[in-house]
Amino acid sequence: MKIKKVIIASHGTTGARKAEQVAIDFCLQNGATLHQLLVVPDFWKGMMGDDWLNNAVTQSRFGKYVESELARDAAIELERLAEECKQAGVRCSSNVQLGKPAQCLITACEQDKYDLAVIGSPRPKGTEGLRSRMDPELLARSLSIPLLTVPYSPA
Repeated sequence: MKIKKVIIASHGTTGARKAEQVAIDFCLQNGATLHQLLVVPDFWKGMMGDDWLNNAVTQSRFGKYVESELARDAAIELERLAEECKQAGVRCSSNVQLGKPAQCLITACEQDKYDLAVIGSPRPKGTEGLRSRMDPELLARSLSIPLLTVPYSPA
């Protein structure tokens, strides 16, 4: 099986960056292209602060602020990985989706022709940082392509 197109679900955490490096190396060795899927978890969708903001104008301003911060963070991550791919000589594309990370990856793999999906493994308990919402069991049952889960490594 020739692997020409790899998709990575990455959001910039330590474990995700390790998976990115493995995916970039894999693409280099196989002449494949890399597509980054950055998923903003859907729990942000209703984040309006209505439990502590006392009027609609303030709630709306806060909602727009949260959206702009999420968009800024996503743009930084997309640019970072695009630059790493450029430095390595790997062709790269990307997109951002709002939803449940595993379901977004499954849908992306159904909508386009990828040969391999790459994710980082969940962080060990007790390790500081953002906890991923990825569901590896759902991916293993639902993806029709091979799934490479890169073990967590703090460096």
